[in-house]
Amino acid sequence: MWIYSKKLQYPIAIKNKDLSMAKYIITQFGGPNGELAASQRYLAQRYTMPDDQGKALLTDIGTEELAHMEMICTIVYQLTSDVSIEEIKAAGLQSYYTDHGCGLFPVDASGTPFNAICFASLGDPVADIAESMAADGAIL
Repeated sequence: MWIYSKKLQYPIAIKNKDLSMAKYIITQFGGPNGELAASQRYLAQRYTMPDDQGKALLTDIGTEELAHMEMICTIVYQLTSDVSIEEIKAAGLQSYYTDHGCGLFPVDASGTPFNAICFASLGDPVADIAESMAADGAIL
């Protein structure tokens, strides 16, 4: 299928913690147009694609989105490294950290947990591609 090389596609080396930025970035992990939804969207939609080239392309894109999830997790982890409880409270993240500590949990920017309702797989290739394009455009 593919080879995992145990390194990020793009190296991430954030030196300064920034909880405000982490709060924005975390929605790219578990928000409705984030990487978790994107990976599931493409991997689910591939099954009703009418030709093998389209299926292969959606599989490639879906697995690429999984690599994006790994990068987003790395970014949030580095932005929140060694934070104090006072910094967590000041950033308005106390509810999140009460439930999850410094672990990454798929939520949107308002703290709503990831839900599969975030993506569609309608069985109509044209509708599925339009939905995927709309979701990818929403994060640009």
